[in-house]
Amino acid sequence: MTPPALFASGDAERIVPPTGTTAYLTTIAAAAMAFLAVFALALLFTTADVARTWSEDLAQTATIRISAPAEQVDAQVAAVLSILDQTPGIAEARALSPEEQQALITPWFGPDLPLDTLPIPQLVEVRQDARGVDAEGLRLRLRAEVPGAIYDDHTRWREPLIEAADRIRGFGWVSLALIGGTMGIIVSLAASAALAANGPVIDVLRLIGARDGFVANAFIRRFTLRAMSGAAVGTAVAMIVILIWPSGDAAGFLGSFGFRGVEWAVPLTIPILAAAVAYLATGIAARRRLREIR
Repeated sequence: MTPPALFASGDAERIVPPTGTTAYLTTIAAAAMAFLAVFALALLFTTADVARTWSEDLAQTATIRISAPAEQVDAQVAAVLSILDQTPGIAEARALSPEEQQALITPWFGPDLPLDTLPIPQLVEVRQDARGVDAEGLRLRLRAEVPGAIYDDHTRWREPLIEAADRIRGFGWVSLALIGGTMGIIVSLAASAALAANGPVIDVLRLIGARDGFVANAFIRRFTLRAMSGAAVGTAVAMIVILIWPSGDAAGFLGSFGFRGVEWAVPLTIPILAAAVAYLATGIAARRRLREIR
Protein backbone atom coordinates (compact mmCIF):
# COMPACT_ATOMS: atom_id res chain seq x y z
CA MET A 1 0.00 0.00 0.00
CA THR A 2 1.25 3.46 -0.86
CA PRO A 3 1.95 5.62 2.20
CA PRO A 4 -0.63 8.47 2.24
CA ALA A 5 2.02 11.04 3.21
CA LEU A 6 3.89 10.38 -0.01
CA PHE A 7 1.16 12.02 -2.05
CA ALA A 8 0.09 14.73 0.36
CA SER A 9 -1.40 17.75 -1.38
CA GLY A 10 1.23 20.04 0.08
CA ASP A 11 3.99 18.07 -1.69
CA ALA A 12 2.16 17.59 -4.96
CA GLU A 13 3.55 20.58 -6.81
CA ARG A 14 7.16 19.45 -6.15
CA ILE A 15 7.00 17.17 -9.17
CA VAL A 16 6.64 20.25 -11.42
CA PRO A 17 9.97 21.93 -12.20
CA PRO A 18 10.02 25.34 -10.44
CA THR A 19 12.16 26.93 -13.16
CA GLY A 20 12.63 26.58 -16.87
CA THR A 21 11.01 27.70 -20.10
CA THR A 22 7.46 26.84 -19.08
CA ALA A 23 7.77 28.78 -15.84
CA TYR A 24 9.04 31.92 -17.56
CA LEU A 25 6.54 31.55 -20.40
CA THR A 26 3.55 31.27 -18.08
CA THR A 27 4.59 34.12 -15.80
CA ILE A 28 5.56 36.52 -18.60
CA ALA A 29 2.45 35.72 -20.63
CA ALA A 30 0.19 36.29 -17.64
CA ALA A 31 1.93 39.59 -16.86
CA ALA A 32 1.62 40.81 -20.45
CA MET A 33 -2.03 39.79 -20.76
CA ALA A 34 -2.88 41.43 -17.43
CA PHE A 35 -1.13 44.62 -18.51
CA LEU A 36 -3.21 44.73 -21.70
CA ALA A 37 -6.39 43.85 -19.79
CA VAL A 38 -5.94 46.83 -17.46
CA PHE A 39 -5.62 49.17 -20.43
CA ALA A 40 -8.67 47.61 -22.06
CA LEU A 41 -10.64 48.22 -18.86
CA ALA A 42 -9.37 51.81 -18.72
CA LEU A 43 -10.57 52.27 -22.30
CA LEU A 44 -14.01 50.94 -21.38
CA PHE A 45 -14.41 53.20 -18.35
CA THR A 46 -12.98 56.27 -20.08
CA THR A 47 -15.18 55.85 -23.13
CA ALA A 48 -18.26 55.49 -20.95
CA ASP A 49 -17.36 58.57 -18.87
CA VAL A 50 -16.55 60.76 -21.87
CA ALA A 51 -19.63 59.68 -23.82
CA ARG A 52 -21.85 60.27 -20.80
CA THR A 53 -20.37 63.72 -20.17
CA TRP A 54 -20.63 64.82 -23.79
CA SER A 55 -24.14 63.43 -24.14
CA GLU A 56 -25.33 65.18 -20.97
CA ASP A 57 -23.75 68.47 -22.05
CA LEU A 58 -25.36 68.28 -25.47
CA ALA A 59 -28.70 67.22 -23.98
CA GLN A 60 -28.77 70.31 -21.74
CA THR A 61 -27.92 72.77 -24.51
CA ALA A 62 -29.49 73.77 -27.78
CA THR A 63 -28.89 76.32 -30.51
CA ILE A 64 -31.24 78.54 -32.46
CA ARG A 65 -30.01 79.71 -35.88
CA ILE A 66 -31.56 82.90 -37.18
CA SER A 67 -31.19 83.50 -40.92
CA ALA A 68 -32.51 86.93 -41.89
CA PRO A 69 -31.48 90.11 -43.72
CA ALA A 70 -29.01 92.20 -41.72
CA GLU A 71 -31.59 94.89 -40.94
CA GLN A 72 -34.01 92.32 -39.47
CA VAL A 73 -31.56 90.27 -37.40
CA ASP A 74 -31.83 92.35 -34.23
CA ALA A 75 -35.64 92.31 -34.28
CA GLN A 76 -35.76 88.56 -34.83
CA VAL A 77 -33.21 87.93 -32.08
CA ALA A 78 -35.36 89.98 -29.70
CA ALA A 79 -38.45 88.02 -30.73
CA VAL A 80 -36.68 84.69 -30.22
CA LEU A 81 -35.41 85.72 -26.78
CA SER A 82 -38.92 86.81 -25.82
CA ILE A 83 -40.34 83.44 -26.87
CA LEU A 84 -37.64 81.58 -24.98
CA ASP A 85 -38.30 83.68 -21.88
CA GLN A 86 -41.91 82.44 -21.95
CA THR A 87 -41.03 78.80 -22.66
CA PRO A 88 -41.04 76.38 -19.69
CA GLY A 89 -37.79 74.46 -19.26
CA ILE A 90 -35.45 77.21 -20.51
CA ALA A 91 -32.87 78.14 -17.89
CA GLU A 92 -30.88 80.64 -19.94
CA ALA A 93 -30.80 82.02 -23.46
CA ARG A 94 -28.48 84.57 -25.03
CA ALA A 95 -27.33 85.68 -28.45
CA LEU A 96 -23.70 84.97 -29.22
CA SER A 97 -21.49 87.95 -29.91
CA PRO A 98 -19.63 88.31 -33.24
CA GLU A 99 -16.39 87.43 -31.43
CA GLU A 100 -17.89 84.20 -30.07
CA GLN A 101 -19.23 83.20 -33.47
CA GLN A 102 -15.84 83.96 -35.01
CA ALA A 103 -14.21 81.68 -32.41
CA LEU A 104 -16.63 78.87 -33.31
CA ILE A 105 -15.79 78.88 -37.00
CA THR A 106 -12.08 79.68 -36.70
CA PRO A 107 -11.04 75.98 -36.33
CA TRP A 108 -12.77 75.25 -39.64
CA PHE A 109 -12.06 78.33 -41.77
CA GLY A 110 -9.14 80.05 -40.04
CA PRO A 111 -8.93 83.34 -38.15
CA ASP A 112 -8.99 85.60 -41.21
CA LEU A 113 -12.51 84.81 -42.39
CA PRO A 114 -14.41 88.15 -42.87
CA LEU A 115 -17.46 87.27 -40.81
CA ASP A 116 -19.19 90.62 -41.39
CA THR A 117 -19.19 90.15 -45.17
CA LEU A 118 -20.67 86.63 -45.16
CA PRO A 119 -24.29 85.56 -44.56
CA ILE A 120 -23.51 83.78 -41.29
CA PRO A 121 -26.67 82.99 -39.26
CA GLN A 122 -26.98 84.62 -35.86
CA LEU A 123 -26.75 82.00 -33.13
CA VAL A 124 -28.67 81.97 -29.87
CA GLU A 125 -27.37 79.66 -27.16
CA VAL A 126 -30.06 77.92 -25.09
CA ARG A 127 -29.59 76.07 -21.80
CA GLN A 128 -32.33 73.88 -20.43
CA ASP A 129 -33.17 73.20 -16.81
CA ALA A 130 -33.97 69.82 -15.27
CA ARG A 131 -37.53 69.85 -16.60
CA GLY A 132 -36.48 69.90 -20.24
CA VAL A 133 -38.16 71.58 -23.16
CA ASP A 134 -41.01 70.60 -25.45
CA ALA A 135 -38.79 70.79 -28.53
CA GLU A 136 -41.53 70.15 -31.08
CA GLY A 137 -43.84 72.76 -29.55
CA LEU A 138 -41.01 75.31 -29.49
CA ARG A 139 -40.18 74.60 -33.13
CA LEU A 140 -43.80 75.16 -34.16
CA ARG A 141 -44.00 78.47 -32.31
CA LEU A 142 -40.72 79.69 -33.76
CA ARG A 143 -41.86 78.69 -37.24
CA ALA A 144 -45.06 80.68 -36.79
CA GLU A 145 -43.61 83.82 -35.18
CA VAL A 146 -39.98 83.90 -36.38
CA PRO A 147 -39.81 82.00 -39.70
CA GLY A 148 -36.05 82.50 -40.00
CA ALA A 149 -35.31 80.74 -36.67
CA ILE A 150 -34.41 77.04 -36.52
CA TYR A 151 -34.21 75.19 -33.20
CA ASP A 152 -31.44 72.55 -33.00
CA ASP A 153 -31.41 70.38 -29.86
CA HIS A 154 -28.21 68.56 -30.97
CA THR A 155 -29.96 65.20 -31.37
CA ARG A 156 -28.08 64.54 -34.61
CA TRP A 157 -24.81 65.04 -32.70
CA ARG A 158 -25.72 62.97 -29.65
CA GLU A 159 -26.89 59.86 -31.47
CA PRO A 160 -23.64 59.25 -33.44
CA LEU A 161 -21.68 59.92 -30.26
CA ILE A 162 -23.62 57.33 -28.29
CA GLU A 163 -23.35 54.86 -31.18
CA ALA A 164 -19.58 55.38 -31.41
CA ALA A 165 -19.19 54.95 -27.65
CA ASP A 166 -21.17 51.69 -27.77
CA ARG A 167 -18.93 50.39 -30.54
CA ILE A 168 -15.77 51.28 -28.62
CA ARG A 169 -17.11 49.56 -25.52
CA GLY A 170 -17.93 46.50 -27.62
CA PHE A 171 -14.38 46.54 -28.96
CA GLY A 172 -13.11 46.72 -25.37
CA TRP A 173 -15.12 43.68 -24.29
CA VAL A 174 -13.97 41.73 -27.34
CA SER A 175 -10.39 42.70 -26.52
CA LEU A 176 -10.78 41.42 -22.97
CA ALA A 177 -12.20 38.14 -24.26
CA LEU A 178 -9.32 37.73 -26.70
CA ILE A 179 -6.79 38.53 -23.97
CA GLY A 180 -8.31 35.90 -21.69
CA GLY A 181 -8.45 33.32 -24.47
CA THR A 182 -4.86 33.99 -25.53
CA MET A 183 -3.63 33.59 -21.97
CA GLY A 184 -5.56 30.34 -21.64
CA ILE A 185 -3.97 28.98 -24.81
CA ILE A 186 -0.46 29.96 -23.72
CA VAL A 187 -0.87 28.43 -20.27
CA SER A 188 -2.36 25.29 -21.80
CA LEU A 189 0.60 24.90 -24.16
CA ALA A 190 3.06 25.53 -21.34
CA ALA A 191 1.37 22.92 -19.14
CA SER A 192 1.36 20.39 -21.97
CA ALA A 193 5.07 21.01 -22.57
CA ALA A 194 5.83 20.58 -18.87
CA LEU A 195 3.87 17.32 -18.76
CA ALA A 196 5.67 16.00 -21.84
CA ALA A 197 9.06 16.95 -20.37
CA ASN A 198 8.21 15.16 -17.13
CA GLY A 199 6.97 11.96 -18.77
CA PRO A 200 9.52 9.73 -16.98
CA VAL A 201 8.66 11.29 -13.63
CA ILE A 202 4.96 10.70 -14.26
CA ASP A 203 5.66 7.05 -15.16
CA VAL A 204 7.51 6.55 -11.88
CA LEU A 205 4.73 8.19 -9.90
CA ARG A 206 2.20 5.90 -11.54
CA LEU A 207 4.31 2.83 -10.72
CA ILE A 208 4.33 3.73 -7.03
CA GLY A 209 0.60 4.30 -6.92
CA ALA A 210 -0.02 7.95 -7.81
CA ARG A 211 -3.30 8.56 -9.58
CA ASP A 212 -3.66 10.85 -12.58
CA GLY A 213 -5.74 13.21 -10.46
CA PHE A 214 -2.79 13.72 -8.11
CA VAL A 215 -0.43 14.46 -11.03
CA ALA A 216 -2.93 16.79 -12.71
CA ASN A 217 -3.54 18.70 -9.46
CA ALA A 218 0.20 19.17 -9.06
CA PHE A 219 0.46 20.89 -12.43
CA ILE A 220 -2.78 22.81 -11.96
CA ARG A 221 -1.60 24.25 -8.64
CA ARG A 222 1.82 25.26 -9.92
CA PHE A 223 0.59 26.88 -13.15
CA THR A 224 -2.31 28.61 -11.41
CA LEU A 225 0.08 30.22 -8.93
CA ARG A 226 2.45 31.22 -11.76
CA ALA A 227 -0.37 32.84 -13.71
CA MET A 228 -1.67 34.66 -10.65
CA SER A 229 1.74 36.02 -9.68
CA GLY A 230 2.51 37.12 -13.24
CA ALA A 231 -0.89 38.76 -13.62
CA ALA A 232 -0.43 40.57 -10.30
CA VAL A 233 2.85 42.05 -11.53
CA GLY A 234 1.37 43.05 -14.89
CA THR A 235 -1.66 44.60 -13.22
CA ALA A 236 0.46 46.59 -10.78
CA VAL A 237 2.70 47.95 -13.55
CA ALA A 238 -0.28 48.92 -15.71
CA MET A 239 -2.02 50.68 -12.81
CA ILE A 240 1.14 52.65 -12.06
CA VAL A 241 1.41 53.70 -15.70
CA ILE A 242 -2.21 54.84 -15.74
CA LEU A 243 -1.78 56.60 -12.40
CA ILE A 244 1.04 58.75 -13.80
CA TRP A 245 -0.70 59.21 -17.16
CA PRO A 246 -0.70 62.90 -18.21
CA SER A 247 -4.01 64.58 -17.49
CA GLY A 248 -5.59 67.93 -18.14
CA ASP A 249 -7.97 69.68 -20.49
CA ALA A 250 -5.24 70.25 -23.06
CA ALA A 251 -4.81 66.51 -23.50
CA GLY A 252 -8.44 66.08 -24.60
CA PHE A 253 -9.73 62.50 -24.56
CA LEU A 254 -6.33 61.09 -23.58
CA GLY A 255 -6.20 63.48 -20.65
CA SER A 256 -9.20 61.75 -19.09
CA PHE A 257 -7.89 58.23 -19.75
CA GLY A 258 -7.86 56.01 -16.67
CA PHE A 259 -9.98 55.11 -13.65
CA ARG A 260 -11.93 57.19 -11.16
CA GLY A 261 -12.98 56.44 -7.60
CA VAL A 262 -14.13 52.87 -7.05
CA GLU A 263 -13.18 52.02 -10.64
CA TRP A 264 -9.62 51.51 -9.37
CA ALA A 265 -10.82 48.38 -7.57
CA VAL A 266 -11.89 46.65 -10.79
CA PRO A 267 -8.35 45.91 -12.13
CA LEU A 268 -7.55 44.20 -8.81
CA THR A 269 -9.79 41.32 -9.94
CA ILE A 270 -7.57 40.59 -12.95
CA PRO A 271 -5.07 38.33 -11.08
CA ILE A 272 -7.99 36.32 -9.70
CA LEU A 273 -9.51 35.97 -13.16
CA ALA A 274 -6.10 35.04 -14.58
CA ALA A 275 -5.78 32.32 -11.95
CA ALA A 276 -9.24 31.01 -12.86
CA VAL A 277 -8.33 30.92 -16.57
CA ALA A 278 -5.04 29.16 -15.78
CA TYR A 279 -6.82 26.68 -13.50
CA LEU A 280 -9.30 25.70 -16.23
CA ALA A 281 -6.76 25.68 -19.06
CA THR A 282 -4.19 23.66 -17.10
CA GLY A 283 -6.80 21.19 -15.91
CA ILE A 284 -8.02 20.50 -19.43
CA ALA A 285 -4.48 20.28 -20.83
CA ALA A 286 -3.18 18.09 -18.00
CA ARG A 287 -5.96 15.53 -18.18
CA ARG A 288 -5.76 15.33 -21.96
CA ARG A 289 -1.98 14.98 -21.90
CA LEU A 290 -2.05 12.33 -19.20
CA ARG A 291 -4.42 10.24 -21.29
CA GLU A 292 -1.98 10.50 -24.20
CA ILE A 293 1.09 9.36 -22.29
CA ARG A 294 -0.42 6.28 -20.70
